[in-house]
Amino acid sequence: MNLLVSRYFIMQLVGLLSLVFAILALTLGPWWALPLAILLPLLILGIADLAQTSHAILRNYPIIGHIRFMLEAIRPELRQYIIEDERDPLPFSRDDRALVYSRAKNARDTQPFGTVLDLGAVGYGWISHSIRPKVIKDTDFRVTIGGPDCRQPYQASILNISGTSFGAVSANAIMAFNLGARMGGFAHNTGEGSISAYHRRHGGDIIWQVASGYFGCRTPEGLFDEERFKAQAREPQVKMIEVKLSQGAKPGHGGVLPKAKITAEIAETRGVSRDRDCVSPAAHTAFTTPLEFIAFIARLREMSAGKPVGVKMALGHGYEFLAIVKAMLEVGITPDFIVVDGGEGGTGAAPVELTDHVGAPLNEALGFVHNALVGAGLRDRIKLGASGKLITAYDLCRVFAIGADYAMSARGFMFAVGCIQSRSCHTNNCPTGVATQDALRQGALVVSDKAPRVAGFHHNTLHALAELLGAAGLEHPQDLKPWHLQVRHQSGAIMRGDDVYPRVAPGALLNGEVGPALSREWERAQTGSFDPVLVPEAALTQSAEPLGGV
Repeated sequence: MNLLVSRYFIMQLVGLLSLVFAILALTLGPWWALPLAILLPLLILGIADLAQTSHAILRNYPIIGHIRFMLEAIRPELRQYIIEDERDPLPFSRDDRALVYSRAKNARDTQPFGTVLDLGAVGYGWISHSIRPKVIKDTDFRVTIGGPDCRQPYQASILNISGTSFGAVSANAIMAFNLGARMGGFAHNTGEGSISAYHRRHGGDIIWQVASGYFGCRTPEGLFDEERFKAQAREPQVKMIEVKLSQGAKPGHGGVLPKAKITAEIAETRGVSRDRDCVSPAAHTAFTTPLEFIAFIARLREMSAGKPVGVKMALGHGYEFLAIVKAMLEVGITPDFIVVDGGEGGTGAAPVELTDHVGAPLNEALGFVHNALVGAGLRDRIKLGASGKLITAYDLCRVFAIGADYAMSARGFMFAVGCIQSRSCHTNNCPTGVATQDALRQGALVVSDKAPRVAGFHHNTLHALAELLGAAGLEHPQDLKPWHLQVRHQSGAIMRGDDVYPRVAPGALLNGEVGPALSREWERAQTGSFDPVLVPEAALTQSAEPLGGV
């Protein structure tokens, strides 16, 4: 009740004062009606705020929510002061969130004058343009996901919605994501919270994520349940199954949903009891070795009637991933896809130190995984996805050039449905109704209004991607190579992308034709255990070679 009063306090106060002055005017004289000239328009404004469907902030904060939009209106006038402030060199109108909003609403995202980015900053990157640019008319870029053992390959968009669990985000947000995905012809990843009724309601393509808690396919004890898995995996709406080994924002870390927060709907969706905490362990129990893991992938593919089955992972110990690669070679079975999640990825809640200092950044992790698969001669059997703070078309160009076949984004699509990064996801008090289970708060997010914005962000981002590709003289994201990128090195020198993100030759890992860093990790990997093989200490000397380099 206190939260309700605080959010609607101004409107309640305006309503009360209007009533008081109306009574005073009737009893003491017309002069007492003068304040009504201000109060009644404010009251009408508040009622209109509650009735409209376009702005969740105004629905949750009638009248006072307009202060935010007034400040946004004067941002262009603040431009020069923001540029001169070294702590925030970019104007608000050019940040990623503003870019997403404009694309989601099909608004023009052009800007006058030149860039405000520091072109001399370390890490600044760009894509080289061609003197013979091309015009790309068909921007519905697709990639076929499904290896030789897959019987139901999926024609996926090269941009899809990353894991967004029901429970972490609201029912209305889930429905907006899924309806938008259906409207735009792309896929929506369920996140580890499993497939809810809200994922199903609008029929958008689903990637079902199965994590260590096996939510939606678990026994009462929390173990993997084959029959429950089959029942959901074979639903026509489910296009792929993704086994999550780790998440970039909190790799190696499980989670606990206290029983006090487990609603009846969440319990039904996850297949858990409401009389105890819902525990998501840090590690899987269905397998303990690389060989067992590959066998688990094969089982899931068979139980799903041949749908694509893959892996989501943040890169940790290189030898552990290479152990999985060795297991693939040993048994001749591969996942259909691998999604590499960078350490810069987002989450609703995680320990700060773990978020900041565990897990490899996306660019380096993606390069390592790509080189490992190429070096082992397996790259043509497995599609690579990338996730981790991917928002702009240039972000997509970068990961495609490094080795990805497609991209997953949660942050961009959350911005599209109204997220303002208030960082209150863990409090259940999200002001825009995106990350809350509070019925009143999430009611401010109107699905019919936000779903077209989800589709709009997807469509316009791919259009922007096509413009970048065309400028480079290319026709499809798969045409991008590292040498199309240029990066400002810490020395100040400009380095071509293939120097920053070196690649190995096909089969080079098997032939021993890779650099010492990759070779060292390969020697430590074994298929019977995730533990490293003990090698002579001299072989473990450090090298300045880039992660995954040649």
